[in-house]
Amino acid sequence: MGVLVLHGFTGNPFSMRPLAERCAKAGYSVELPRLPGHGTSLEDLVTRRWPDFIDAAFGAFNELAERCEKVAVVGLSVGGGLSALIAEERTVAGCVFINPMLKGPGAEMEQGLRDLIEQGVEILPTDASSDIKKAGTTEAKYEGWPLRALQSVIDGVEVVAANLSAITAPSLLLSSREDHTVAPNNGDEIVEKSSGPVERIWLEESYHVATLDNDQELVESATLEFLAKVLR
Repeated sequence: MGVLVLHGFTGNPFSMRPLAERCAKAGYSVELPRLPGHGTSLEDLVTRRWPDFIDAAFGAFNELAERCEKVAVVGLSVGGGLSALIAEERTVAGCVFINPMLKGPGAEMEQGLRDLIEQGVEILPTDASSDIKKAGTTEAKYEGWPLRALQSVIDGVEVVAANLSAITAPSLLLSSREDHTVAPNNGDEIVEKSSGPVERIWLEESYHVATLDNDQELVESATLEFLAKVLR
């Protein structure tokens, strides 16, 4: 039985490693790929686009599917959008979405993004701190947004969101009540459009990167309980 674990945009596998290790200790075959352009230098991400991330995610899924009878997908943020795409196009046993990104930040911010790109801005510096409530905890993310790469992600996840009814597998949705990176209503897309059953758990003590935040144990235990139901 296999579990594919996917991290978010500008992050790296570090944010998902504790959860992936719990899955491995539970006896599952686990793949935690580093998405292209991530975990190296910010400049490496500047030229990457949504299709690059799709190729990496599907490549890791295919490897698992070749050796595992059943495969579940687990994704944080943009990793959640990629997980949804896999579930739309492949047979998966179940999906775990952790604060998934499935739509853009809104018309005003998206227009601002397009304006910056037209002005020739390649990278928008961001706060060095992570969107984590737990004091002293960071996710080792990049300190900037590569704008063209971000635009491609926004365009990509909106296509995914339009096809969520193709998901028939059961889903576990873990949503932070307060999220400064991806609005909680992104998760509403799963609830409203997925054709499979959806269980939603609200996280009251975590921000966006809930896998490393105060609700980490809840995220991990709920994920393992869900995986036991869909994979065993």
